[in-house]
Amino acid sequence: MDQKTNEEMLMFVEKATAGDKEALETVLLSAQDLVFNLSLRMLGTFADAEDAAQDILLKIMTHLSSFQKQSAFSTWVFRIAVNHLKNYKKHMFAQRPLSFEFYGTDIENGKSGEVPDLTQDVEKSLLAEELKLSCTNVMLQCLDAESRCVFVLGTMFKLDSRIAGEILDMTPEAYRQRLSRVRKKMADFLKIYCGEYGGGKCRCEDRVNYAIQSHRLNPKQLDYTEAGEIPLQTMLEVKKAMEETDDFAQNFAFCKPYEAPERTKRFVREFLDSPQLSVIRNAEGRG
Repeated sequence: MDQKTNEEMLMFVEKATAGDKEALETVLLSAQDLVFNLSLRMLGTFADAEDAAQDILLKIMTHLSSFQKQSAFSTWVFRIAVNHLKNYKKHMFAQRPLSFEFYGTDIENGKSGEVPDLTQDVEKSLLAEELKLSCTNVMLQCLDAESRCVFVLGTMFKLDSRIAGEILDMTPEAYRQRLSRVRKKMADFLKIYCGEYGGGKCRCEDRVNYAIQSHRLNPKQLDYTEAGEIPLQTMLEVKKAMEETDDFAQNFAFCKPYEAPERTKRFVREFLDSPQLSVIRNAEGRG
Protein backbone atom coordinates (compact mmCIF):
# COMPACT_ATOMS: atom_id res chain seq x y z
CA MET A 1 0.00 0.00 0.00
CA ASP A 2 1.85 3.03 -1.30
CA GLN A 3 5.14 1.10 -0.88
CA LYS A 4 4.85 1.03 2.91
CA THR A 5 5.48 -2.16 4.83
CA ASN A 6 2.82 -3.56 7.11
CA GLU A 7 4.96 -2.60 10.10
CA GLU A 8 5.06 1.01 8.93
CA MET A 9 1.31 1.02 8.38
CA LEU A 10 0.69 -0.31 11.88
CA MET A 11 2.70 2.59 13.27
CA PHE A 12 0.63 5.10 11.29
CA VAL A 13 -2.60 3.38 12.35
CA GLU A 14 -1.63 3.66 16.01
CA LYS A 15 -0.88 7.35 15.62
CA ALA A 16 -4.08 7.93 13.65
CA THR A 17 -6.28 6.26 16.27
CA ALA A 18 -4.57 8.41 18.89
CA GLY A 19 -5.73 11.53 17.04
CA ASP A 20 -2.78 12.31 14.75
CA LYS A 21 -4.38 13.92 11.70
CA GLU A 22 -1.29 13.62 9.49
CA ALA A 23 -1.02 9.91 10.28
CA LEU A 24 -4.70 9.46 9.42
CA GLU A 25 -4.13 11.20 6.10
CA THR A 26 -1.19 8.88 5.40
CA VAL A 27 -3.33 5.82 6.18
CA LEU A 28 -6.18 6.91 3.91
CA LEU A 29 -3.98 8.07 1.04
CA SER A 30 -2.03 4.82 1.24
CA ALA A 31 -5.24 2.81 0.93
CA GLN A 32 -6.90 4.86 -1.80
CA ASP A 33 -5.34 3.17 -4.86
CA LEU A 34 -6.12 -0.30 -3.56
CA VAL A 35 -9.69 0.69 -2.74
CA PHE A 36 -10.26 2.47 -6.04
CA ASN A 37 -8.92 -0.37 -8.18
CA LEU A 38 -10.96 -2.99 -6.37
CA SER A 39 -14.04 -0.76 -6.75
CA LEU A 40 -13.36 -0.25 -10.47
CA ARG A 41 -13.16 -3.98 -11.18
CA MET A 42 -16.16 -4.77 -9.01
CA LEU A 43 -18.44 -2.02 -10.34
CA GLY A 44 -17.35 -1.52 -13.94
CA THR A 45 -17.12 2.27 -14.36
CA PHE A 46 -14.82 5.02 -13.13
CA ALA A 47 -17.67 7.17 -11.85
CA ASP A 48 -19.20 4.39 -9.74
CA ALA A 49 -15.75 3.32 -8.52
CA GLU A 50 -14.95 6.85 -7.35
CA ASP A 51 -18.21 7.10 -5.41
CA ALA A 52 -17.78 3.69 -3.78
CA ALA A 53 -14.12 4.36 -2.98
CA GLN A 54 -15.11 7.46 -1.03
CA ASP A 55 -17.65 5.45 0.96
CA ILE A 56 -15.06 2.77 1.72
CA LEU A 57 -12.39 5.26 2.78
CA LEU A 58 -14.89 6.76 5.22
CA LYS A 59 -15.58 3.28 6.60
CA ILE A 60 -11.86 2.66 7.02
CA MET A 61 -11.52 5.90 8.93
CA THR A 62 -14.53 5.39 11.18
CA HIS A 63 -13.63 1.76 11.95
CA LEU A 64 -9.89 2.25 12.31
CA SER A 65 -9.97 1.78 16.07
CA SER A 66 -11.50 -1.68 15.57
CA PHE A 67 -8.45 -2.96 13.67
CA GLN A 68 -7.03 -5.67 15.94
CA LYS A 69 -3.69 -6.17 14.14
CA GLN A 70 -4.36 -9.89 13.84
CA SER A 71 -3.78 -9.64 10.09
CA ALA A 72 -1.93 -7.32 7.74
CA PHE A 73 -3.52 -3.89 7.49
CA SER A 74 -4.07 -4.40 3.75
CA THR A 75 -6.03 -7.60 4.48
CA TRP A 76 -8.27 -5.65 6.84
CA VAL A 77 -8.78 -2.96 4.18
CA PHE A 78 -9.62 -5.61 1.59
CA ARG A 79 -12.21 -7.15 3.90
CA ILE A 80 -13.96 -3.82 4.51
CA ALA A 81 -13.90 -2.99 0.80
CA VAL A 82 -15.08 -6.42 -0.34
CA ASN A 83 -17.97 -6.49 2.13
CA HIS A 84 -19.04 -3.03 0.99
CA LEU A 85 -18.75 -3.75 -2.73
CA LYS A 86 -20.47 -7.14 -2.69
CA ASN A 87 -23.61 -5.45 -1.39
CA TYR A 88 -23.27 -2.16 -3.28
CA LYS A 89 -26.49 -1.43 -5.18
CA LYS A 90 -25.96 2.13 -6.43
CA HIS A 91 -23.82 1.31 -9.45
CA MET A 92 -25.02 1.21 -13.04
CA PHE A 93 -24.84 -2.56 -13.48
CA ALA A 94 -26.87 -3.22 -10.35
CA GLN A 95 -29.75 -1.63 -12.24
CA ARG A 96 -28.86 -3.22 -15.58
CA PRO A 97 -27.21 -6.58 -14.87
CA LEU A 98 -25.18 -8.28 -17.59
CA SER A 99 -24.65 -11.91 -18.57
CA PHE A 100 -22.16 -13.68 -20.82
CA GLU A 101 -25.09 -14.70 -23.02
CA PHE A 102 -26.12 -11.06 -23.52
CA TYR A 103 -22.54 -9.99 -24.17
CA GLY A 104 -21.98 -12.74 -26.70
CA THR A 105 -25.24 -12.00 -28.52
CA ASP A 106 -24.34 -8.32 -28.74
CA ILE A 107 -20.98 -9.17 -30.28
CA GLU A 108 -22.58 -11.55 -32.76
CA ASN A 109 -25.46 -9.29 -33.76
CA GLY A 110 -24.11 -5.76 -33.34
CA LYS A 111 -24.18 -4.17 -36.80
CA SER A 112 -20.97 -2.21 -36.37
CA GLY A 113 -20.41 -1.84 -40.11
CA GLU A 114 -23.61 0.15 -40.60
CA VAL A 115 -22.71 2.99 -38.22
CA PRO A 116 -21.30 6.31 -39.56
CA ASP A 117 -18.09 7.88 -38.29
CA LEU A 118 -18.77 9.25 -34.79
CA THR A 119 -15.18 9.64 -33.59
CA GLN A 120 -15.34 13.47 -33.39
CA ASP A 121 -11.80 13.80 -34.76
CA VAL A 122 -10.34 11.66 -31.97
CA GLU A 123 -7.75 9.17 -33.21
CA LYS A 124 -9.49 5.86 -33.80
CA SER A 125 -6.64 3.77 -32.39
CA LEU A 126 -6.93 5.70 -29.11
CA LEU A 127 -10.67 5.08 -28.99
CA ALA A 128 -10.10 1.40 -29.75
CA GLU A 129 -7.70 1.12 -26.81
CA GLU A 130 -10.22 2.83 -24.53
CA LEU A 131 -12.93 0.46 -25.73
CA LYS A 132 -10.71 -2.57 -25.17
CA LEU A 133 -9.96 -1.64 -21.58
CA SER A 134 -13.53 -0.61 -20.85
CA CYS A 135 -15.10 -3.65 -22.51
CA THR A 136 -12.98 -6.20 -20.68
CA ASN A 137 -13.66 -4.48 -17.37
CA VAL A 138 -17.40 -4.37 -18.01
CA MET A 139 -17.18 -8.05 -18.94
CA LEU A 140 -16.42 -8.78 -15.29
CA GLN A 141 -19.96 -7.62 -14.51
CA CYS A 142 -21.20 -10.83 -16.14
CA LEU A 143 -19.93 -12.66 -13.05
CA ASP A 144 -21.85 -12.72 -9.79
CA ALA A 145 -20.41 -10.46 -7.09
CA GLU A 146 -18.53 -13.15 -5.17
CA SER A 147 -17.05 -14.71 -8.32
CA ARG A 148 -15.95 -11.23 -9.36
CA CYS A 149 -14.23 -10.79 -5.99
CA VAL A 150 -12.48 -14.13 -6.37
CA PHE A 151 -11.29 -13.26 -9.87
CA VAL A 152 -10.06 -9.77 -8.99
CA LEU A 153 -8.24 -10.77 -5.80
CA GLY A 154 -6.46 -13.64 -7.54
CA THR A 155 -5.89 -12.22 -11.02
CA MET A 156 -5.31 -8.53 -10.46
CA PHE A 157 -4.04 -8.33 -6.89
CA LYS A 158 -2.44 -11.79 -7.05
CA LEU A 159 -3.18 -12.57 -3.42
CA ASP A 160 -2.18 -15.98 -2.16
CA SER A 161 -5.07 -18.30 -1.39
CA ARG A 162 -4.67 -18.12 2.39
CA ILE A 163 -5.10 -14.33 2.48
CA ALA A 164 -7.82 -14.27 -0.18
CA GLY A 165 -9.69 -17.04 1.61
CA GLU A 166 -9.48 -15.08 4.85
CA ILE A 167 -10.94 -12.01 3.16
CA LEU A 168 -13.80 -13.98 1.59
CA ASP A 169 -14.43 -16.35 4.52
CA MET A 170 -13.58 -19.53 2.64
CA THR A 171 -10.82 -22.10 2.90
CA PRO A 172 -7.71 -21.65 0.74
CA GLU A 173 -8.58 -24.83 -1.15
CA ALA A 174 -12.14 -23.66 -1.84
CA TYR A 175 -10.79 -20.31 -3.00
CA ARG A 176 -8.28 -21.92 -5.39
CA GLN A 177 -10.99 -24.13 -6.88
CA ARG A 178 -13.37 -21.21 -7.27
CA LEU A 179 -10.67 -19.04 -8.85
CA SER A 180 -9.75 -21.74 -11.34
CA ARG A 181 -13.40 -22.15 -12.41
CA VAL A 182 -13.97 -18.42 -12.77
CA ARG A 183 -10.76 -17.85 -14.71
CA LYS A 184 -11.67 -20.68 -17.07
CA LYS A 185 -15.11 -19.16 -17.62
CA MET A 186 -13.59 -15.80 -18.47
CA ALA A 187 -10.90 -17.35 -20.68
CA ASP A 188 -13.44 -19.45 -22.57
CA PHE A 189 -15.54 -16.38 -23.34
CA LEU A 190 -12.51 -14.40 -24.51
CA LYS A 191 -11.39 -17.30 -26.68
CA ILE A 192 -14.74 -17.49 -28.46
CA TYR A 193 -15.54 -13.81 -28.88
CA CYS A 194 -12.58 -11.50 -28.23
CA GLY A 195 -10.05 -10.83 -30.97
CA GLU A 196 -7.85 -8.75 -28.65
CA TYR A 197 -7.22 -11.24 -25.82
CA GLY A 198 -8.55 -14.43 -27.40
CA GLY A 199 -9.24 -16.01 -30.77
CA GLY A 200 -12.62 -14.44 -31.46
CA LYS A 201 -13.69 -12.27 -34.36
CA CYS A 202 -14.52 -9.11 -32.38
CA ARG A 203 -12.01 -6.30 -32.97
CA CYS A 204 -12.24 -3.12 -30.92
CA GLU A 205 -11.29 -0.85 -33.80
CA ASP A 206 -14.17 -2.24 -35.86
CA ARG A 207 -16.67 -1.54 -33.07
CA VAL A 208 -15.61 1.98 -32.07
CA ASN A 209 -18.46 3.77 -33.83
CA TYR A 210 -21.01 1.18 -32.71
CA ALA A 211 -19.83 1.65 -29.12
CA ILE A 212 -20.17 5.43 -29.41
CA GLN A 213 -23.64 5.11 -30.91
CA SER A 214 -24.76 2.79 -28.09
CA HIS A 215 -23.30 5.17 -25.45
CA ARG A 216 -20.62 2.74 -24.29
CA LEU A 217 -17.80 4.98 -25.41
CA ASN A 218 -17.47 8.75 -25.18
CA PRO A 219 -14.73 10.29 -27.37
CA LYS A 220 -14.58 13.25 -24.98
CA GLN A 221 -14.12 11.15 -21.85
CA LEU A 222 -11.39 8.52 -22.08
CA ASP A 223 -11.15 7.34 -18.49
CA TYR A 224 -8.87 4.34 -19.01
CA THR A 225 -6.35 5.71 -21.47
CA GLU A 226 -6.04 8.96 -19.52
CA ALA A 227 -5.66 7.27 -16.14
CA GLY A 228 -2.18 6.85 -14.70
CA GLU A 229 -1.14 3.21 -14.68
CA ILE A 230 0.81 2.14 -11.59
CA PRO A 231 2.75 -0.98 -10.53
CA LEU A 232 0.94 -3.37 -8.20
CA GLN A 233 3.66 -2.83 -5.60
CA THR A 234 2.60 0.78 -5.09
CA MET A 235 -0.73 -0.46 -3.74
CA LEU A 236 0.23 -3.57 -1.89
CA GLU A 237 3.22 -5.14 -0.20
CA VAL A 238 3.29 -8.44 -2.08
CA LYS A 239 5.44 -10.87 -0.15
CA LYS A 240 3.95 -14.03 -1.59
CA ALA A 241 2.19 -13.98 -4.93
CA MET A 242 -0.82 -16.13 -5.63
CA GLU A 243 0.19 -19.62 -6.64
CA GLU A 244 -0.75 -20.31 -10.27
CA THR A 245 -3.81 -22.54 -10.53
CA ASP A 246 -4.11 -22.59 -14.32
CA ASP A 247 -2.53 -21.40 -17.56
CA PHE A 248 -4.84 -18.46 -18.19
CA ALA A 249 -2.69 -15.59 -16.87
CA GLN A 250 -1.83 -14.32 -20.36
CA ASN A 251 -5.54 -13.86 -21.11
CA PHE A 252 -6.02 -11.25 -18.41
CA ALA A 253 -3.46 -8.58 -19.25
CA PHE A 254 -6.29 -6.03 -19.11
CA CYS A 255 -6.28 -6.16 -15.29
CA LYS A 256 -4.04 -3.12 -14.93
CA PRO A 257 -3.88 -1.07 -11.72
CA TYR A 258 -4.57 2.65 -12.01
CA GLU A 259 -3.80 5.59 -9.81
CA ALA A 260 -6.85 6.80 -7.90
CA PRO A 261 -8.43 9.81 -9.67
CA GLU A 262 -7.74 13.28 -8.39
CA ARG A 263 -11.32 13.57 -7.15
CA THR A 264 -10.72 10.71 -4.70
CA LYS A 265 -7.49 12.26 -3.43
CA ARG A 266 -9.18 15.64 -3.07
CA PHE A 267 -12.06 14.05 -1.17
CA VAL A 268 -9.67 12.64 1.44
CA ARG A 269 -7.87 15.93 1.97
CA GLU A 270 -11.04 18.03 2.05
CA PHE A 271 -12.71 15.67 4.50
CA LEU A 272 -9.75 15.78 6.85
CA ASP A 273 -10.03 19.58 6.86
CA SER A 274 -13.80 19.59 7.39
CA PRO A 275 -15.80 19.88 10.64
CA GLN A 276 -17.20 16.39 9.94
CA LEU A 277 -13.93 14.84 11.08
CA SER A 278 -14.33 16.26 14.58
CA VAL A 279 -17.96 15.12 14.70
CA ILE A 280 -17.00 11.56 13.80
CA ARG A 281 -14.12 11.47 16.25
CA ASN A 282 -16.30 12.80 19.06
CA ALA A 283 -18.88 10.13 18.28
CA GLU A 284 -16.17 7.46 18.37
CA GLY A 285 -14.96 8.79 21.70
CA ARG A 286 -18.45 8.57 23.20
CA GLY A 287 -18.79 5.04 21.82
